[in-house]
Amino acid sequence: MDSDVARDPLRLVLIIGSVREGRFAPVVAEWFLRRARVDGAFDVDVIDLVDTPLPADLVVTDAVREYRARLAAADAFVVVATEYNHGYSGALKTAFDSAKHEWRAKPVAFVSYGGLSGGLRATEQLRQVVAELHMVSIRETVSFHQAKKRFDADGEVDDGAAIDAAERMLRQLAWWGTALRTARAADSYPG
Repeated sequence: MDSDVARDPLRLVLIIGSVREGRFAPVVAEWFLRRARVDGAFDVDVIDLVDTPLPADLVVTDAVREYRARLAAADAFVVVATEYNHGYSGALKTAFDSAKHEWRAKPVAFVSYGGLSGGLRATEQLRQVVAELHMVSIRETVSFHQAKKRFDADGEVDDGAAIDAAERMLRQLAWWGTALRTARAADSYPG
């Protein structure tokens, strides 16, 4: 195995899971991206589902092939998820269902936001989905309750718990990302 595999920055793909008009997702995503991009462990790519035409009937198109290629190149994922009616968005479900092997043996972490629950119900449902896809769900989660009240005009938060959770989540994601990338390089995942 190449020793550079463990030292090279991890290819982190951040998926913005809301496509609703007037969505708050870009504010939350940009806040997290600022933290991830200064972390030397990651080379960050962003997939915003509002700009990614994935057919709901799961037919394979050129856009789907391009999307799958970006997923295949990833070592780790972060999903920015809002909560709609106690669940996650349909666009996010389509995003997960549009690929299969590209997800396997890779870690995923969640940044959620919403009203009183902060998107945690959506995150817990997503953990079931990613387990079926053979992904490793990172324990630490960043969650913003009453999200629109948490961010200032510059897109920053004065929420020590969220800032601390983001730092811990990135460390856990880097550990799992490196471990799983090393394992995939040594031996194909048997799933």
